[in-house]
Amino acid sequence: MAKQKKEEKQKPIEVSLWDAANKLRGSVEPAEYKHVVLGLIFLKFASDKFEDHRAKLIAEGKEKYIEMADFYNMNNVFFLEENSRWSYLIKKSKQNDIALLIDTALHTIEKIIRP
Repeated sequence: MAKQKKEEKQKPIEVSLWDAANKLRGSVEPAEYKHVVLGLIFLKFASDKFEDHRAKLIAEGKEKYIEMADFYNMNNVFFLEENSRWSYLIKKSKQNDIALLIDTALHTIEKIIRP
């Protein structure tokens, strides 16, 4: 048992990440899975930028502007509606319709980009 744990610790990070990705992808074909992963990476990135800018507005005493898209867009940050925020998706992640929630989040952001 101890030898097995030692061998697991010696795996390169790439192998561990690949194994995790294979478990997560389930029955999705590898060629299609990249679209899922890239969408999630984009969603996380956009949400992190949004949350950072939101915190900056609050720190500057501009709380009344935190739900106004213009105060994000002027700094090249996507304003994300609540259903497109990573924190919202994390709260809902145990639901059976998480795939629909993620699709809705991405579609909502797409409407911002292509009005």
